Amino acid sequence: MIAKLKGLLDETGADWAVIDVAGVGYLVHCSTKTLSALGEVGEACTVYTDLQVSENDMRLLGFAESAERDWFRLLTQVQGVGSKVGLAILSALSTGEVQQACANGDAAMVARANGVGPKLAGRIVNELKDKAGALAGGGVAGAGAAPAPAGAGADAVSALENLGFKPAVAARAVALAQAELGEGAAEGQLIRVALKKAAG
Repeated sequence: MIAKLKGLLDETGADWAVIDVAGVGYLVHCSTKTLSALGEVGEACTVYTDLQVSENDMRLLGFAESAERDWFRLLTQVQGVGSKVGLAILSALSTGEVQQACANGDAAMVARANGVGPKLAGRIVNELKDKAGALAGGGVAGAGAAPAPAGAGADAVSALENLGFKPAVAARAVALAQAELGEGAAEGQLIRVALKKAAG
């Protein structure tokens, strides 16, 4: 399993890039947001990858950040969402917007992506609503520009969920706690402040 590529950006297309890693060119299919984040041809870049193998195809998908890859994997678990539709959603929406749409049941926001009709958009938000708080997304529903939980934040979200809070509530509370305490806050501090936010 190829999890990450670190090399030089060799070539790009409408929905793909070639990453040169020690002389070997890897073709990776990407969202437009990832392509714009990779930089200029010839520059060093890093992509997080997901390898999809079907009966007659092997395809490497590339993502500028691990959170985008996590959301892609979650989206493609929904019936009717293949790699093409998953990338289309992540091209139209940031991971934070996908997270917010799922947490709020906002199918219209997901339907902005090419190839996603109202019925499929509704299925996506319904199936992923309870999982929306479990992944980092660059922003959490109702938290404005608060940073998404990661590292100690992710552990704090898990702790709140174990105490019975819904994923979206736990993620929002931890994001607010991180915004208040700063990125270097320890897990224990985050949990204490997040509990007050969630309870309030």
